[in-house]
Amino acid sequence: VQLVESGGGMVQPGGSLRLSCAASGFTFSTYDMSWVRQAPGKGPEWVSSIDTSGRIIYYAHSVSGRFTISRDNAKNTLYLQMNSLQPEDTALYYCARVAWGATLAAAVRGQGTQVTVSS
Repeated sequence: VQLVESGGGMVQPGGSLRLSCAASGFTFSTYDMSWVRQAPGKGPEWVSSIDTSGRIIYYAHSVSGRFTISRDNAKNTLYLQMNSLQPEDTALYYCARVAWGATLAAAVRGQGTQVTVSS
C-alpha cells in the first residue's frame, strides 16, 4: 500500500497549486480519501475528504471556496486544486486513506508534499 503526493512548491499569495496523490497496492476506488495538512509546530488539520464516488465531499471552513478535491478512480489518483492561496496555507500536505473525521493515527498516509505561500 502506497500513497505518493506531488505538486507542492512555493507560490506567492493569491497563487494556485494542484496537488496529486498516486495510490497503489490497494483498490483505490473502494476507499474514501482525504487531504490533511500540518504546519510547523501545529497538529494535523483536516483539509478535505471525498467519498468513493466523488459525490460526497467535505471541506474545512478555512479552505472552503478556495480548494477543490477530486479523484480519478481509473487513474488511482486523488487531487487537490488550491486557489487563492494565503500564507496561512503553508504546511506539509499529505493524502490519507481515511474518511472525514476518522482516526488519523491509524490511517495509511503518504510522506507529504510541502506547500509554501510567501511573497
